Amino acid sequence: MPGSERGPVETVTLAGIGAIALVAQHADELASEIATRVGVERDEVRAVIVDVLDSWRREATRLGESGGSIAAKAASELGAASRDAVSDLELRVAQIEHRLKLLERDA
Repeated sequence: MPGSERGPVETVTLAGIGAIALVAQHADELASEIATRVGVERDEVRAVIVDVLDSWRREATRLGESGGSIAAKAASELGAASRDAVSDLELRVAQIEHRLKLLERDA
């Protein structure tokens, strides 16, 4: 299905969210292990892990939302035309071709 393919920024963002989800599933195990090694209460470690995961989720969401604008800016700096610009040019070329055919027919 055209237009449904994910761009690289969206793919990386979704992979990041997936990694965060996997870490979240193992947060209790991770908290227990860290608490044991460091000698701190498991609940304190768990709270820190939850805060870090929430921060990562917010950042991943922010990147996903701004990914399109970042990609558009990068493409613009590289001199790549946007899809809208290409579509406009295609329409103009088609109009010019049509006018030329009309002029050739009348000549």
